[in-house]
Amino acid sequence: MTHVLIARQDNLGDVLLAGPCVRAVAAGASRVTLLTGPNGRAAGELLLGVDDLMTWLAPWIDPQPPPVTAAGTGAFVREVRQRAPDRALILTSFHQSPLPLALLLRQAGVPWIGAISDDYPGSLLDLRHHVDGDPPEALRMLSLAEAAGYRLPEHDHGGLAVRRPLPNTTRLTGGGPYVVVHPGASVPARRPSAEWSHRLVRALVARGYRVVVTGNRAERELTRRVAGHAAVDLGGHTPLAELASVLTGAQVVVAPNTGAAHLAAAAGTPVVSLFAPVVPAARWAPYGVPAALLGDQHAPCRGSRARTCPVRGHPCLEAIDPAEVCRAVAELAEPEPAAVAGFPASVTG
Repeated sequence: MTHVLIARQDNLGDVLLAGPCVRAVAAGASRVTLLTGPNGRAAGELLLGVDDLMTWLAPWIDPQPPPVTAAGTGAFVREVRQRAPDRALILTSFHQSPLPLALLLRQAGVPWIGAISDDYPGSLLDLRHHVDGDPPEALRMLSLAEAAGYRLPEHDHGGLAVRRPLPNTTRLTGGGPYVVVHPGASVPARRPSAEWSHRLVRALVARGYRVVVTGNRAERELTRRVAGHAAVDLGGHTPLAELASVLTGAQVVVAPNTGAAHLAAAAGTPVVSLFAPVVPAARWAPYGVPAALLGDQHAPCRGSRARTCPVRGHPCLEAIDPAEVCRAVAELAEPEPAAVAGFPASVTG
């Protein structure tokens, strides 16, 4: 049995999508250390199979990178050396390189390292894995674990999942069924305007849905504007575990391409995905749950990876008719909140 370090150092959603890979490794290793960046740590705390959590901001990953210093990288190398993993798997998005981290892990004495890499790694990698096509990100990462010899147990459903039990959030949501609208996203190009989201909330309420609006502390003004007087505003009131609980209890979650959409999938809740095509939906759409994908996937911004919409009026999202979203919600909604009924016990404990 081995101690394996698994790295995924970007955002919450990326870490949540690593869940199947982490569980596969945990099934065959004696200990799993998960290395995240500061933006993804809270998601790492919710993943099954993680024994130890390590956090370090990688200057080649973060969108607002700090300078590279000998003191910073030296402290990181020493911390890894103290943990002494036998193996490491470096999980990266298609546009990120695993090689800078592999170099530091070699300096820390990690004897075996695997990663997905198109670049020649020299002696930095023992396993240089290639992935054909454009599979969902969760499967792409799981394929690296499989190439390293790790498999999900037969009773594992292979989807996203979070640790349970989650906090009781009935005091926040109130009784009865509800639909969650999560209007925010860290990348502006991936979220609709507050005005459009408020129109959506009003349309859902007019069709008889009780609506709960969620967002983090930095999004309080956004959620206030979106909720108005029509919905319950939980902006800033739900740390990630509480947000997972709120999403678990929802009939449907409506969200752009952001961590909350992946958290809803990990909670087992259907998602109406307001998906801007700046990144491919085939890879980043909600994984493993019933979902409706809305938004013009052939818009001029397609595949641009733009952080700010390059097209005036943000038509790929702003042109979505709220009535279309309401129809998608109606198709996905259960008569009672999805909760945890039918969720495989093997991945909820």
